[in-house]
Amino acid sequence: MLTLIDWVTIGVYFALLAGVVVFTMARRKIQSGDDLFLGGRSVGWLAIGASIFAANIGSEHLIGLAGSGAAAGLSQSHWELQSWVLVMMSWVFLPFYYKSGVSTMPEFLERRFGARARWILSLVSLAAYVLTKISVTVFAGALFFEVMMPEVQLTVGSTVISSFWIGAIATVVLAGVYSSIGGLSAVVYTDLVQTGIILVGTLCVTAFALYHLGHSGVVLGDGSTASSVSDGWAVLKQTIRATGNVEQFSLWHSLAHKAFPWLGVLVASVTIGVWYWCTDQFIIQRTLAAKNLTNARRGAIWGGALKLCPVFLFLVPGMFGFALWHNNVVVNGTPFQDLMYKMVDGAKLIDGDKVFPTLVQNLLPAGFRGLVVAGMIAALMSSLASLFNSVSTLFTVDVYQKLRPETPARRLVSVGRATTIVITVLGLLWLPIMKAISGGGLYQYIQSVQSFLAPPIVAVFVMGLFWRRMNLRGAVWGLSLGFVLGMAKLVANAFWGGGDGFAFIQDFYFSGLLLVVSVVIIVIASLSAPAPDLASTKGLTFAGIDPEFKAENRASWNWIDVVASAAVVGAVLAAYVYFWTWIN
Repeated sequence: MLTLIDWVTIGVYFALLAGVVVFTMARRKIQSGDDLFLGGRSVGWLAIGASIFAANIGSEHLIGLAGSGAAAGLSQSHWELQSWVLVMMSWVFLPFYYKSGVSTMPEFLERRFGARARWILSLVSLAAYVLTKISVTVFAGALFFEVMMPEVQLTVGSTVISSFWIGAIATVVLAGVYSSIGGLSAVVYTDLVQTGIILVGTLCVTAFALYHLGHSGVVLGDGSTASSVSDGWAVLKQTIRATGNVEQFSLWHSLAHKAFPWLGVLVASVTIGVWYWCTDQFIIQRTLAAKNLTNARRGAIWGGALKLCPVFLFLVPGMFGFALWHNNVVVNGTPFQDLMYKMVDGAKLIDGDKVFPTLVQNLLPAGFRGLVVAGMIAALMSSLASLFNSVSTLFTVDVYQKLRPETPARRLVSVGRATTIVITVLGLLWLPIMKAISGGGLYQYIQSVQSFLAPPIVAVFVMGLFWRRMNLRGAVWGLSLGFVLGMAKLVANAFWGGGDGFAFIQDFYFSGLLLVVSVVIIVIASLSAPAPDLASTKGLTFAGIDPEFKAENRASWNWIDVVASAAVVGAVLAAYVYFWTWIN
C-alpha cells in the first residue's frame, strides 16, 4: 500500500512534468511539421541521449526484464548490452541520415531507392508499432499498477474498474495529450527529467534488494551467516548453484538450449540491435532533432552510455528476487514465497512478471516507494509518448503528405495531433486482447517477435549503405519477401508451437536464417535489374561520399567523441568479461 508520503512524491513528479511541458510549449511554438516531429531541429546532445534512454526503457523492461532475470538470469542481457551498437550508429549510419535532411527512415529509403521502398517500410512500421510496441508497453504498465496500487478502484454503477484499467487509461491519455500538444520538444525535455527519476528510482530497488539479501541470514559456504550488503552477491550465486540453475543463469548457453542457444542469441541480438538502434524511427527521430551533426552524434554516444544501466537496474534485481524467493526471506513479517507466485498444476511457482513491482512494494520504505513508482510511471509515459510521436510522424510524413503533397504546414500539425489521438484509442482498444493472450514472459515475447521483423530491414539498410549496386528492385523484394517469411514464422508459432516446419526452427536461429535469406534475395533481385544512376546515390552510400561530405563529417567530431565512444565500448567488453564466468 502506498502511504501519504508516496502519493506526495508522485504528485510532485506530475507537477514537475507539467511544468516542463508548459515551459517547452512557451519556448517553442508548434507551427510546422519540423516543430512537431523534430523539435525544430534545435535539441542539444544531453537531452537527445536522455530521450534515447527514456524512450527505450519502457514498462516491458520494468516488468519483463526483471521477470526474465528471475527466470533465466543473464540470458537476456545480450539485448541490453547494446551500447556498442549505438556508438556504431553514431559513426556509421548517422552522418548519412543527418546529411540527407530526412525526417523519417522510410523517407531515407525513398532517397536511396524509390517511393515503393518507402511505402513498404512505412506500412510495416506502423503495423508493428500498434500491434507490438504500444500494446505491450500499455499492458506491462497496467500490470505494474495492478500490483502496486490494488486499492485504487472506481465503481460505476455495479461495475468495479480495477487499478489495471485506471492506470492504463490514465497514463495512455496523459502521454497522448502532452506528445500531441507539445510535439517532440515536449517529449525530449520531459525525457531529460524522467531519465533522472528512472535512474534514481530503479537504483533504489537494486540497492534495497541487495541489502535485504545480504541481511537474509542465509548460511554461506564458509559457514558464516549473510549479515552485510557485501554478502548479498554471494547469497545470489550460492542460491543459483544450490538450485541447480548455473547453466540456466549463465551468460552463454549450449547450441542445443531450447530458448537461448548461444549462436542464435548472438546473431539475433545483434540483428535486432542494429534494426532498433540504427534504423528504427523510434530511436533515430531523436538524433534527427539535433542542432547539428555534432550534437546528434554526442547524443547517441551519451544514450549508449546510459544503455549500460538496464542490466544492473532491472535484470539483476530480478535475479535478487529469485534468490529472495528460493530462500523464502521474510520481509515485514511476510515470506517472499507468499508475495509473488502463480499456481501451475497445483504447485506454487515464482511469477516473473510480478517480481519487480513486488520488490518495490515490499522492500522499499515510504517515500522511496513513491519515488520508484514515479520512476515507473515516468518510464511508461516516456515510452508511450515517444511511440505516439514516432507513429504520428510516420503516418503524417510518409503516408498523408505523400498522398496530399500540397498540404500546408499548419494542416500537417493538425493531422499529426489527430493521428496521436487515434493511436491512443487503438492502444486502449487492443489492451483487452493483449491482457487475454499474455501468459507472462513479456520481454522474451518482444525479442522473439522482433527477431522475425528485424532481419529484412537490417539487410536493406546495411546493404544500401555499403553496396552501391543495390537498387529499388532489391529493396522492394528484400523487404516484402522478408516480411512475409517473418510473419509466416509468427503464424506458425501461434498455431503449431513446437511442431513441424517453420515453428520447429528455434526463434533466434530463424532470425539469422532470415537475415541470410534476405541478403540473398536482395542480391539476386538487384542483379536482375539495371544498376542505379551514380548521381542518385551521392551522399547516400559509402561509395557515393564526396569531398564536401567528408569535410562536414570530419568537422563534426574531435577527440572527446573518440574517447567517449571508446569508453562506452570498453564498458560493454568489461561487463562481458565479468559475467562470462561470474557464477563459477
